[in-house]
Amino acid sequence: MVVTFKVTGGEQGEWAVLQVSGELDLVTSPMLRQRVHDVVAEGHHCLVLDLSEVFFCDSSGVGVLIAARRLIRSCQGRLRLVLPARGAADGSHVNRVLGALGVRRLFDVYGDLDAALGDEGEPLSA
Repeated sequence: MVVTFKVTGGEQGEWAVLQVSGELDLVTSPMLRQRVHDVVAEGHHCLVLDLSEVFFCDSSGVGVLIAARRLIRSCQGRLRLVLPARGAADGSHVNRVLGALGVRRLFDVYGDLDAALGDEGEPLSA
């Protein structure tokens, strides 16, 4: 089975949104890293990474997420992740990996894109 990695982007209000699907691993994580850098270079400092369709994430993918957090924070921006409890297939793999590594608490995590884009919603607890 071939899993296609894809990053699509757009803007919704003040937020730049990158929707990621497929496997986030050693081969594909540089593509996401570049897209995040491109978004920041374009002047966007509020970024939502929708990872609800990511089926697999390894340590290089986690490294990209942590680097994105660091980059956005250096610009006094905001980063939000969309990691639904039951995302890609049978539960968000990224959510489980971040939790297992103890780094999920570093991120503002939302259950869906609408919640991440809204100002009223609180992030899900770690």
